[in-house]
Amino acid sequence: MNKKQMKEGIELIDAHFKGEGISRRDAMKLFGTSGAAALLATGATTTPVQASEAKGKIVIVGGGLAGMSTAARFTNSLDNPDITVIEPADMATSYQPGQTLVGAGIWEGSAVDYKTADFVPSGVTLIKEKAVEFDPDKNTVTTASGKKIGYDYLVVAAGLKLDFGKIEGLGITETITTRGDDKAVRKVVGKNGISSIYFANGAIDTWANMQQFVDKAKSGKKVKGIFTHPNTPIKCGGAPKKIMYLTDARLREAGARDNAELMFYPNGSKMFGVSEYHNAIQRQFEARDMKWNYRHNLVAVDTEKKVATFNKHWKQKGAWDEDLEEYGIEMKNEKVEVPFDFLHITPPMKAAEEIGSSPIGSSKGWVPVNKETLQHVKYKNVFALGDIAAVPMGKTGGSARKQYKVVVDNVIAMMEGKSELPSKYAGYTVCPLITSIGTVMLAEFNWTKKPTPSFPLDPTQERWIWWLLKVYALKPMTQYGMLSGRA
Repeated sequence: MNKKQMKEGIELIDAHFKGEGISRRDAMKLFGTSGAAALLATGATTTPVQASEAKGKIVIVGGGLAGMSTAARFTNSLDNPDITVIEPADMATSYQPGQTLVGAGIWEGSAVDYKTADFVPSGVTLIKEKAVEFDPDKNTVTTASGKKIGYDYLVVAAGLKLDFGKIEGLGITETITTRGDDKAVRKVVGKNGISSIYFANGAIDTWANMQQFVDKAKSGKKVKGIFTHPNTPIKCGGAPKKIMYLTDARLREAGARDNAELMFYPNGSKMFGVSEYHNAIQRQFEARDMKWNYRHNLVAVDTEKKVATFNKHWKQKGAWDEDLEEYGIEMKNEKVEVPFDFLHITPPMKAAEEIGSSPIGSSKGWVPVNKETLQHVKYKNVFALGDIAAVPMGKTGGSARKQYKVVVDNVIAMMEGKSELPSKYAGYTVCPLITSIGTVMLAEFNWTKKPTPSFPLDPTQERWIWWLLKVYALKPMTQYGMLSGRA
């Protein structure tokens, strides 16, 4: 990296902060006193939020990044806010995107730990319980202890559940959250080379398993690592590939890459839903000798024999239809067994049972909302954002960063009696796809399914500057910028 490249990178990142309305002073706070503060050379003024005198009781279910950022935005936007957040977890605001870096030994597990209580905005009431019943006709939410809480406006930001129980052989019968009680899952996932970065302790165990895997390859043994992507919507769709790239990087670092086979088994038929990124990722896989098999869904694991079983599925031409004068299409499938030394599981994911089966849920579990206004399709004073919202894309922290502003603007418009909801979510999603230790492809897109880069650079190229953004800037910007309700 030369001085010219560094200067250009600094200017790009600084321009990004300007676009987010973050001043130089605030940006310096985000970076803290570390050397990363040098990335910020100039700044812009923070865009002020006009406080509204509107009144109404707001209840937010979920105190993670999306929910607590929404609470902070409301406190900035209302003269006399009445806000209650329902969240049982002590560490709900922890930085989940960093779990990939923990899983590859780049960050310590503690680097992504943040206490929920530290981010409750002043004046907001926190109820440390789980919301278990929803009665939108009576505008009430009931907690696990039986406490009934009324509201004028409800915002659902409850995240999702990890459903390892759908995979036979693991012996897991319950769903978990990223930061919830994971004892039952951790008895299996984290041992015998079986790993998952999708829950906090799992990320720590992934690094331990990865080191053992690399050591075996370094000793001269031929080893096999497999990485899965399930047949359900998931948060951070790029993470299954990120941890694979990082495993490749660690093997190369150890001089042991030639002794390892790395294989990706996604349920779908593409690397990425945006064709430009799909093509770029395939080229990157080919360059690294990383292989893939599309249309494979993990259905079982033999933990002792270390064999993963996939349902391989495909379409083929069927019988001739005399009436339609065309061939039908038949769905075919077969079981495929694959031995492994290292297995990274991306578990099936679902909405929390108490939400999915409630009046505000849906047959698929997710909260059905208008994809632009994020307003519930049936209950007009109910909104949803983040992983729980039934929108076509957007189960990423970067999406929530756009969504929470839309929700706050639209709820306040309703509180003020306006007939139209002024704010629209355009489907913005961002995936900083880590491609090695030192490079990232910054994949940004929206509902057009076309690249929508924030920077004047080819977004399909992996660059060191995006590594700096990912490792040094995004966590503080997310944790302190979003959770202040401003970024």
